[in-house]
This record gives sequence, C-alpha cells and structure tokens, in this order.
Amino acid sequence: MTRVIAIANQKGGVGKTTTTVNLAASLAAMKRRILLVDMDPQANATTGIGLDKHEQRTTLTDVLLGEAHVTEILHKLPDSSLHVLPGSPELTVAEVSLMSKERREYHLKEALAPLQGAYDYVLIDCPPSLNMLTVNALVAATGIIIPMQCEYYALEGLSALVGTIERITQTANPDLQVMGLVRTMYDPRSNLARDVSEQINAFFRNKVYNTAIPRNIRLAEAPSHGLSALEYDKSSRGALAYLALAAEILRKDAAKAVSNGELAW
Repeated sequence: MTRVIAIANQKGGVGKTTTTVNLAASLAAMKRRILLVDMDPQANATTGIGLDKHEQRTTLTDVLLGEAHVTEILHKLPDSSLHVLPGSPELTVAEVSLMSKERREYHLKEALAPLQGAYDYVLIDCPPSLNMLTVNALVAATGIIIPMQCEYYALEGLSALVGTIERITQTANPDLQVMGLVRTMYDPRSNLARDVSEQINAFFRNKVYNTAIPRNIRLAEAPSHGLSALEYDKSSRGALAYLALAAEILRKDAAKAVSNGELAW
C-alpha cells in the first residue's frame, strides 16, 4: 500500500522543500520506491532535485486540469528509486482554474490513483499557503508531516494549519492524520528554540519526531547544485539528520503496521 504524505505548513521559510527533497532522497537510499510531487508554483523541489522547471513541456498543471496523464510527466532519476512529478510556475494557473471545477479538491488524488502500489511513499511538497493546491495535497494524502522552526510566530501559524486539517478530515478525507512535526533549523543553544520545542512537545506529545534538523550550510548549498544533501555531502550534519528522520519514520510505520495486523515491508 502506497503511503501518501503531504509536507505542509502555510508559513514560508520553515524548510518544507528542504525536508521533502532530503527525506525523499534518504528514503530512496534505504531502498524504498519514492515519488516526489512538487505542488508548489515556485518549483524549488524540482530544481533542488536537478530538473529545470522551465524546460517542462507538459506539467503538473496539465495533469491537474485533466489535459495529460500523470505518466506523461513522470521523471525517473538515474541510478535511483526516486521519481519526480515536477512543478512549474504554471501551477498558479491550475490553482485558479480548479476553483471553477467540479470535485476541485480531488483532482490530485484522482491523478495519482493509477500509481497506487507503484511506490512505497509519495511525498508532496506543498506551497506556503492554505490554498486549493494545498487542499488537493491534503485530500490526496493519508498523512501529513509538518516542518517548523522553533520560533514564536511558527506556533501562531500552526493553529491555522491544524484547523484546516480538522476541516478536511471532517469533510473530504477522514483518513488524513498528522504523522509528526519536524523541528527544522534547530539550534539547541538557543533559549527560544528550547522553549518553543518544549511547548510543541507539551501540545503534540508523541507527534514530535525525536530527530531535529540542525542549521547546516551543506543543506543550504545543495539545492544550488541540483542535489540532495545526501548526494552533495553524505557526511554532513544535515544529510545525517535526514537519514535519521527517514529511519524514524520507517520504524514508526513498521510498528503501526504490526499493531494493525498488517505485514510490514
């Protein structure tokens, strides 16, 4: 069964794309079949994985609007089990056009349906807003991972996202669950970071991943080379942190599968 995960937070600059790209690369390195879906019109996940967002003739916009099949835009990265559905700036057109469509919240879910079973994980990079593209991602997903910085304003924005998730579970996708929160750009030397981290743990309890992603120059440099941190510098603190996060996610999913009486792969 394919696990579809939305990486979402309506606040910008919290490491959504960095998390999507590097978590995808880390899971692929662990021999999982991975599909990365770039739903952000900025298409930074597309360029960060080594593709040119301006060279795509047929895009995710065409798929969302029913003008192309998902397999037409599927990119298979060389020597990897990581595949990509690239984004493009034209996704802003899709967002506007979807507003007048029937079943507008379900277009991504229906587009991905033919790929069910072909991948172990589908990771969706969401835009930094609670718009129709993000809603499509949340309706298509079975789980959501929320990257967030340990700062005051991040807590304020989190409540809006939680409210959106609750509305979607009540109306369009009752299977959607918060898998966990990832603390990004984390500096344990900062009093504020530690205080906010404690507040997050108190509120979300076991939903906060033990792995925190540190501030790391290699994580910042890697996208300019079209590489994940694992490809750019596999011994860097950033690459090792995302490998640890991937392992933690796999352990939790395996434990959940066993408790549900399912066979864990």
